[in-house]
Amino acid sequence: MTTNEAHPGRGTAAPGRDEPPSLIGPIRLRLAGAIAVQAIAAAAGVVPLVAVVELGRTLLAPHPDPGRAWVVVGIAAAAVIVRLLFAVLANTISHYAENDLQLGIRRALVERLGRLPLGWFDARSSGVVKQAVGDDVDALHHLVAHSALELTSAIVAPLLSLGYLFWVGWRLALITLVPLAIGIILFRRVGTLFQRGFAAMFPVMREINQTAVDFVAGVAVVKTFGQSQQSYRRFADTARRFSTGWNSFISGLVAPRSLAELTLSPGVMLLVILVFGSVFVTTGSMSGVDVLAFAVLGTGLSAPVLALSYAEQDLRTGSLAAARVKALLSTPAVEVTEPTQTPAGRTVEIDHIDFAYEDEHPVLTDITLTLQPGTVTALAGPSGAGKSSLARLVPRFFDPSRGTIRVGGADVTAIPDGELYRHVGFVFQEVRLLRDTLRENIRLARPDATAEQVAAAARNAQIHERILALPHGYDSVIGQDALLSGGEAQRVAIARAILADRPIVVLDEAASFADPESENEIQRALGRLTHGKTVLVIAHRLRSIAAADHIAVLDGGRVVEQGSHDQLLAHGGLYHRLWIAQAGQATEPGRTAASSIDKES
Repeated sequence: MTTNEAHPGRGTAAPGRDEPPSLIGPIRLRLAGAIAVQAIAAAAGVVPLVAVVELGRTLLAPHPDPGRAWVVVGIAAAAVIVRLLFAVLANTISHYAENDLQLGIRRALVERLGRLPLGWFDARSSGVVKQAVGDDVDALHHLVAHSALELTSAIVAPLLSLGYLFWVGWRLALITLVPLAIGIILFRRVGTLFQRGFAAMFPVMREINQTAVDFVAGVAVVKTFGQSQQSYRRFADTARRFSTGWNSFISGLVAPRSLAELTLSPGVMLLVILVFGSVFVTTGSMSGVDVLAFAVLGTGLSAPVLALSYAEQDLRTGSLAAARVKALLSTPAVEVTEPTQTPAGRTVEIDHIDFAYEDEHPVLTDITLTLQPGTVTALAGPSGAGKSSLARLVPRFFDPSRGTIRVGGADVTAIPDGELYRHVGFVFQEVRLLRDTLRENIRLARPDATAEQVAAAARNAQIHERILALPHGYDSVIGQDALLSGGEAQRVAIARAILADRPIVVLDEAASFADPESENEIQRALGRLTHGKTVLVIAHRLRSIAAADHIAVLDGGRVVEQGSHDQLLAHGGLYHRLWIAQAGQATEPGRTAASSIDKES
């Protein structure tokens, strides 16, 4: 379920209210102008060919007219200049328009991405965003800057040539259309065969891609257990099936494609014109000069059909890219309800909320919790209970379908994003670090922070010494000369949250990537981060939340138990069973594990 569907009218765009305009709307007039100019250029391109015929008609006449001959030559020369100038002008207009279009689309995409719910990014990789903002917008270049002009030339020039040929001799003009019609029918047949064959090949292509990924990803495991030959054979068998299928696919296209290209080739067109032209000349139906007109103009009629067939894939790619861009621009954005509100205090109230990613699959049902200032509230429960979904509602990754979440007494849907994130900080298990220096990653929320403040936050996050050991210290670039483990990346994210110093903190599996050696360091860092703050924390390891002020136990999207660690153990319910299962032995009620989030640290 999209954010819009989840909470219609409460903080997200209503259906149909925020639809993007046509992609080419801003450049429609300029594109139409470029097409008109290209049409003139295409028409001017036909004039020299007609001039050749008319010059022959003049010079081969019983009494040649030198004056008329020079006029024809002058017109042909002028047409060449006009075609060149207008073609350059059309391309200039279309390319400038396309450049403005790309700029406008990228700005619109970035603006839209900035207004999407944060949960939208959780469900999609960075590759999806990169494809839309980069690859798909680039793919529109050919569609807008070239295809429109190529289509214009492919239509205008043949139509004018045919019009002139029908005026010269309609019988031979009709015969000239026969190879064109046959070639078009054959190319349509090729297109049908291609789509059918590609659809049959797609599962095999997907299989070989998956097999290759599995082979590379699992090479260490299969070698460890002595199964490398078996794994290789599986990949080789898949590659062999792909090769066989691809050869069959291509061989089925060779004959009809070759026949189509042969039918539309200038040689075949010229042969048809000369054979039937000779018949008409010998019977007195046409003159030799008239046949010359067909030899000059008729052989060029097939070129646009061939060009369009070659450009079909580019057109399809551009159209699909445009559809993906429009789909992203149509994604419902987060809206702030009016009048806006400002949080006053650090209390978080979750009031009878329901939430579902899809209407028919509810995730949370009738959840009510209050997070008091300066306390730690923990969410526990089995996997799939809805803990992470609930945690993400507080910083408004999504909106609930029913109920209200208030931060400092203000409805989160009425708090502007900038204001909300000045009050709520979060560290989730999916660490997000920019490809930038460690210094800039840590002070992302406080760009004006001094080097001393950044270092202090890193010390509190137990990552300062590791950063100093890197080649360029705090100026080391993530992914370039700063290759961090999962636990180290977590501590960088915690340092960023410490520097941000938000009064309300949401933690979801913040030690998920920690190995036993670094877990204690991360726990100490979390203690620094959460000291004196209102904290909502989720952890599958119950010992890390045993000292929380309040624990809510979720199961099936509902709160089934609440209380302190000792109270829940004494109750003997789901929490007690989870504790026993994780401890691997019976635990006496009242025994308290060391807390990873010690509000006294």
